[in-house]
Amino acid sequence: MAKQKVLAIVGPTGVGKTSLSITCARLFDGEVISGDSMQVYRGMDIGTAKIKDEEKQGIRHYLLDIQSYDQPFHVMAFQEKCRAAIESAASHHKLPIVCGGTGLYLKAALYDYEFEEQPGDKAYEKELEGMETSALYERLKQEDPASTKTIHPNNRKRIIRALQIARSGTTKSEREAAQRHEPLYDILWIGLDLERSRLMERIDERVEQMFAQGLVEEASRLFSDPKTWEYTSFQGIGYKEFKPYFLKEWSEEMVKEKIKIHTRQYAKRQMTWFNHQIPVRWFEKTDQDSILKTVKEWYDDKGE
Repeated sequence: MAKQKVLAIVGPTGVGKTSLSITCARLFDGEVISGDSMQVYRGMDIGTAKIKDEEKQGIRHYLLDIQSYDQPFHVMAFQEKCRAAIESAASHHKLPIVCGGTGLYLKAALYDYEFEEQPGDKAYEKELEGMETSALYERLKQEDPASTKTIHPNNRKRIIRALQIARSGTTKSEREAAQRHEPLYDILWIGLDLERSRLMERIDERVEQMFAQGLVEEASRLFSDPKTWEYTSFQGIGYKEFKPYFLKEWSEEMVKEKIKIHTRQYAKRQMTWFNHQIPVRWFEKTDQDSILKTVKEWYDDKGE
């Protein structure tokens, strides 16, 4: 039996993935599944560049606004919800179109990644919770150095989880290496690229637009209370940079510049990750005719 077809549209932040997803959904009778780890949070609209209702053109979207911003969201939850969304779209006889730039989340959902829940060691968990994030990361370097290549030093939740897994005797990186990394679906990976200097310009323009749309007000409404600074949602680019602003250490202009820098750095990391982890077919953003021709040939190929 042929595998379920899934179109995956990936690429660096700000390159134009959302627009292409709508075009493909209209042409190939699809429904769109957000592949962004931050757009799941309700109320975090401007800083995540979340698609507006009027931009959806009546296309059904999944995995937007499904989580309260004061609750953590992790890759295992995304895996479960993304696979369920694919099944839902397929049950409507629609083409599932996964669109986003959070590479690890996409690969976990579309490939044979398995996550094993570990019995909780309450004493160890309490010990970890009492440590500073920097100290946790140093411990992780000792116990599972390979995992630090994919876990950000400030991602406290993922660091703690990796340490808990390592305590079981098999590290997180060892488990992932033992898996076969085979796709669960008939996936066409379409990657959008743009000349580097132009991409950086687009990123800067988008950040300027976010501030014009009210990013300062959105971040202040959600995260001005210091109690919120430990939320997983606050670790996202476009929000975490506001901490010095709330502490009256940075001006709004300084926050804006820092968001631009972090976003540009993130776009570079995204490209490196996709090039090493996934068989993406890359296209210039402007070459839409070639993109749609490639999608159509794959879409029309029903296999054996």
